[in-house]
Amino acid sequence: MRPMRKVDVVIVGASLSAAAAAKRLVDAGLETVVLERKALPRHKICSGILSPRGHRFLIENFGPLPREVLHEPTWCRGVTFHFPSMVSMKMDFFGGTTPHLHRKFSDYWAIQRSGAEVHDQTSFTGLEDNGDHVVVSARRDGEELKYRARQVIGADGPSSPVIRALYPDYPKQIPWFFVGQKFHNIIECPLDHEYFHFWFHPDLGHYTWSHARDGQQIVGVGFKRGDNFDARHGNVVRYFEDKHGVKLDPHTTHEGCAENFGPSLVNRYVFGRGNVLVTGQAAGFLNMIGEGMSCALHSGAISGEAVVEARLRNRPVQETYRRMIASEVRRTTDQWNPLKIAFERPHEADFPAALMRLPWRERRLVVRDLWRFMLLYKEFKWGREILRAAASRLLGDGYPTTRWI
Repeated sequence: MRPMRKVDVVIVGASLSAAAAAKRLVDAGLETVVLERKALPRHKICSGILSPRGHRFLIENFGPLPREVLHEPTWCRGVTFHFPSMVSMKMDFFGGTTPHLHRKFSDYWAIQRSGAEVHDQTSFTGLEDNGDHVVVSARRDGEELKYRARQVIGADGPSSPVIRALYPDYPKQIPWFFVGQKFHNIIECPLDHEYFHFWFHPDLGHYTWSHARDGQQIVGVGFKRGDNFDARHGNVVRYFEDKHGVKLDPHTTHEGCAENFGPSLVNRYVFGRGNVLVTGQAAGFLNMIGEGMSCALHSGAISGEAVVEARLRNRPVQETYRRMIASEVRRTTDQWNPLKIAFERPHEADFPAALMRLPWRERRLVVRDLWRFMLLYKEFKWGREILRAAASRLLGDGYPTTRWI
């Protein structure tokens, strides 16, 4: 085994949240090593449709996006919601079009621009927090590796090994979903290729979407883990043809992964323990249309800032992080808050305005369809938790920290 490497911070996962955290740490002069289990650049399952907020963050922190980090079409104008009543609502993003990221190359570009030292093909295997430092265990090419760091940041996605190392039982405490997408050659597709399309239809699954990419059409479905992917996907494809006139060749490739939908709905985030911070989707951040890149970037940056701030003020890093991350919790959980949706503008596309542009009869149908769609989640008993969080937000500046792990 090689001698233990001593650094200031170890980040697990070469994600966008890792890049944002690393940028803050490196800019502050801290020696930072990023561990990534795959060879870089690595494939990343993602729609790639970035929000305006995420786009601004990338430009401000990493510079203009090069063409090679984008899919075709290279941009997206907004989102279109579709309902079982056949009402559709088209909404443009505030601030104009946003990029369509090719995550394999955009993540690699960002992590390189961060200035951190990256150890790819290196799998995190465990950690030990000793109070004044953390020992991280890893493996590369069968060889055991050790790192000694003041802090560790887990930016390793929804199935986070860092969380499993801290809280082995946590994955059993939340519902898990399978999210899969298949890529089809297009025969005929009336869906506007300038938009990301989402269906609020309980018969299609918990999360159903479609958009154009590199001359093909993505058909994506999300459902409780354990259901049959091919059957679910086939049902969606038939629905698209019957109701929207979308005719597609059989899929050419497919991909899928497990997702931790739910924490941001009910304000149950995981931020770590001691000198170990958790950020990005690993912590539970996810926007309402399933876009997690913008909140991953911002929460990742906050984790890096918290490390710097805690060192400057000689304060516990976990205390500092939880205080600083509260702003991102407010922004993300507000997107799921029914009171915020009804009376304010928590999203980056104007849902209330789009709803009010509809005739009264169609508005009524949309509200009915939304209610029926939400009943799909009844078994997870999130309704009361969402309402409880909404009431707390109404009475205060944020959401209760007692729900955080």
